[in-house]
Amino acid sequence: MLCLLPIGEVEPYVLEHLIPALSRTFSLPCASLKAVGIPSEAYHIRRRQYNSEVILSKMYAHRPPQAKRLLGITEVDLYVSPLNFVFGQADPAEGVALISLCRLHQEYYGLPADKALFLLRTAKEAVHELGHTYGLRHCYNLKCVMHFSNSLRDTDIKSESFCKRCRRELEDNLQRLRSPKR
Repeated sequence: MLCLLPIGEVEPYVLEHLIPALSRTFSLPCASLKAVGIPSEAYHIRRRQYNSEVILSKMYAHRPPQAKRLLGITEVDLYVSPLNFVFGQADPAEGVALISLCRLHQEYYGLPADKALFLLRTAKEAVHELGHTYGLRHCYNLKCVMHFSNSLRDTDIKSESFCKRCRRELEDNLQRLRSPKR
């Protein structure tokens, strides 16, 4: 099972959009957990942002035993040093990832809201970070969902899908996980 963990307030329509999209992409049942608070110790007062590594470290305690993957979703702006911001971060070894919706909203840039575009961006970043939890690295193909997003333009250019190479690697990794250990 793939579990979504709202961290702070996350609009229900976001979770309702992600559940079927992620379930389809990763061939796993997907469910949302009860929201948890944003760890205050993650806040950096000068940056006015939240350290994604601190939030990730707090997420492990909320992972249900049946969850193969856990994706945290938050509206707060995230960073990890030395970067100015991140759309998300993953811990592949633990199967835990986190995305921020903050910079995916058109309103963040002073533009009119566009719910469809926002949900598309959200799905791309969710699939990208979860892809890391399955061992996928950044891809050089600009259209592949695993391409690194250094800016929102990068997110908008890439698709919601894996390129052929990344899809094959994902399927190989999923098969290894399903196979009984000898």
